[in-house]
Amino acid sequence: MQFEDKVCRWAVELQSLAQAGLYYGHDVYDKERYERIREIAAEMMSQKTGLDMQTVEGLFCADSGYQTPKIDTRAAVFKDNKILLVHEKSGGWSLPGGWCENNLSPVENTVKEVKEEAGMDVSVASVIAVQDRAKHNQPVYAYGVVKIFYLCNLLGGTFVSNTETTECAFFSEDQLPPLAQEKCTAEQIQMCFTAFKSKDWLVQCD
Repeated sequence: MQFEDKVCRWAVELQSLAQAGLYYGHDVYDKERYERIREIAAEMMSQKTGLDMQTVEGLFCADSGYQTPKIDTRAAVFKDNKILLVHEKSGGWSLPGGWCENNLSPVENTVKEVKEEAGMDVSVASVIAVQDRAKHNQPVYAYGVVKIFYLCNLLGGTFVSNTETTECAFFSEDQLPPLAQEKCTAEQIQMCFTAFKSKDWLVQCD
């Protein structure tokens, strides 16, 4: 692991400990110390990511209570042995998906994201994998993320212009476009192809 990655991980751990201390602690002096630890963690993350402090604090220090990871759902949709990818406006291609909405289950969120980003109607067939993002995707985020990959059935639909993606297309296993690595890697897409082809796929879990 590169030193820069270690620093980011240390910063994430320090912020998590500080957040828990602020929530559960009662001594006013201890809370001041936890606040300073949180500030130091944010400064470390800002230094290593190049993000300004205001942005880092908004992403990194705005939560309260015991810190838990965010949930990101991704859909593997196949047609003619090709996988559906969407072209992100921020650059690169990825499996359709995104943050799980508070009022939706992970399955419901997956269906919604495919409709919004690709214009496609799908149903969820099974779970492919549950992954700790930090073990598979770069760069390291300032918070934990659990990624859930679902194998989906295509029901129909066509692409509709939206605020997140510019187009969608189906790609063969050996002709993938440039990927948005922070969202999905070639290895993760390969995993989805393998699950699609398998008759007895076992869910992969970190």
